[in-house]
Amino acid sequence: MKDTAILTAIEQEERNETSGFAPFVSTEITQLPSRTTTKDFIANEVPVCISYNGLSHVVMMASAENIEEFAIGFTLSEKIVPDISHIYDVEVQQSCDSGLVAEVEISPRCFAGLKDKRRTSLGRTGCGICGTERLDQVYLKLEPLPNNFKIAWKHFATGLAELDKQLSIGSRTGCTHSMVAVSADGNVLGKVEDIGRHVALDKLLGLRAKKGWGGCAIFMSSRASFEMVQKAVACGVEILCAVSAPTLKAIELAQQSNLTLCAFCRDAKANIYTHPERILC
Repeated sequence: MKDTAILTAIEQEERNETSGFAPFVSTEITQLPSRTTTKDFIANEVPVCISYNGLSHVVMMASAENIEEFAIGFTLSEKIVPDISHIYDVEVQQSCDSGLVAEVEISPRCFAGLKDKRRTSLGRTGCGICGTERLDQVYLKLEPLPNNFKIAWKHFATGLAELDKQLSIGSRTGCTHSMVAVSADGNVLGKVEDIGRHVALDKLLGLRAKKGWGGCAIFMSSRASFEMVQKAVACGVEILCAVSAPTLKAIELAQQSNLTLCAFCRDAKANIYTHPERILC
């Protein structure tokens, strides 16, 4: 993993003890126009394989933190299982010094269904649906969301402020997306980061499932694309708030699925594109 021609040092105390991979490394750079030599921190990424009952399913590039949560969130957001009760165990192991493997044990019924529609994909950074073999596989079968969760507009400030508080990788490298979950009373339930926005969302959805949080609004430091909306709906999240723009497919899916989609959430402003009744002013 270490290229001695480029990387000057890996801070051992910053190494991720769970995965064995450093979340970031330091390298010497030359700044222009001064041509000053200094040190910069670079986010690390590793291939993560998720397998089900011993069968390899997908490989994604990700930051080497919260891999168990990533595996759980991916499993739920891809509708491989209907809920976390069908996930019996998750074991994360290092694979031959080249990456990580998350071995997920799921119920026999869900595993049989997975084999029927199995696809194998190699994902690049930030990829959400690459490796899908047919167009009809892009769209999951989703039930419309209930109307069980509302949040006051004043609590948007909490979620957005938390996004600005970068975690360890982002604060040093500026290279990660953050995802924040906020409760109806404005409390921050949890926060994760990753080099890829899809992976970061899966990590937060996995953390939500593990912790058993109820309703929450998710704030994300990215645009709101179709895949992000689909993952949220698949996991029962009713409010999704992005700091950047939405896409047309994202808006259409949010409208159909009864999800409240907010975007351009910044500078004490926000645009609500679908189902504004959940935001209380």
